[in-house]
Amino acid sequence: MSTVERFIVVVLFEGVDLLDVTGPPEVFSLVQRETDDATGYRVVLAAATTDPVTTSAGVRILPDLTFGEAAARRIDTLLVPGAVEVDSRRRVHPLTDPAVVAWVRTLAGNARRVASVCVGAHILAAAGLLDGRRATTHWSTAQQLAADHPEIEVDADPIFIREGNVWTGAGISACLDLSLALVAEDFGETVALRVARQLVMYLKRPSGQSQFSVPLEPVSTTRRIEELRLHITRNLAGPLTVADLAAHAHVGERQLTRIFKAELGMTPSAYVESARVERARHQLEATDATLDRIASGCGFGTTDTLVRAFRRTLDTTPTEYRLRFRTVPG
Repeated sequence: MSTVERFIVVVLFEGVDLLDVTGPPEVFSLVQRETDDATGYRVVLAAATTDPVTTSAGVRILPDLTFGEAAARRIDTLLVPGAVEVDSRRRVHPLTDPAVVAWVRTLAGNARRVASVCVGAHILAAAGLLDGRRATTHWSTAQQLAADHPEIEVDADPIFIREGNVWTGAGISACLDLSLALVAEDFGETVALRVARQLVMYLKRPSGQSQFSVPLEPVSTTRRIEELRLHITRNLAGPLTVADLAAHAHVGERQLTRIFKAELGMTPSAYVESARVERARHQLEATDATLDRIASGCGFGTTDTLVRAFRRTLDTTPTEYRLRFRTVPG
């Protein structure tokens, strides 16, 4: 195994999200303990000056060196966390200080790879580092990233995306998944999984894992759609066709489809499939049920239908998912 020290620079600035800064170093620090590598990673925090930086949590962090000093070094990985401000209407706005953006652009030119954490993607975008690339960020700011930078293919669903030597991660705990993926690239999957176990993350999530779970989707503003969501959850093993749902809601099928698209951003059939996949995920994680039993109990009917739904929504198979996320003894 290589004994080359990997020099990682984490960008600091006023108001930066604390977990974005501290999460990845926790992952990197465990690599040396889990391998025979004598060096592993060296993580430093860089800012405009070496004065303390106050994070969004109010915790002050002391930089190790200045941006200028970091620019004089050969950087293995440049890690760019994010920060937001919330206005009086509780709307979230990513912070992209022009001075920080300029330094990120400079530092990236001397780095083997660049990674953003959460809304740090907006800083990479402002620096021109995501032009022509596919990227992700925290779901709450994905639309703004796409609107501000039409040259970027924004995908709000995956927990992280790699495009060449540029990585973007979703928020906020997904910084751990992104960091584990970087470890896997450097040291292999086995080491990454050992680190994941030390972090009590069970198993490392694949990049195709969605940021969303069905219960966490935005809540509807109408009682009718909320009642339908509850009805779907309670009757996943049933047919739940558009006609069935329309009859239950006492509306026409076309009107039902319009309601779902307006309230939830998807068709009734897509929502039902998402709910069934969510139920199947929980059963794969926490039970010994066979795939046939899960497929039947979640309304898929056949194992083949279950497999196709998992490939379509999670880019994996039920068997692969169970191997990664199983939380009961095998």
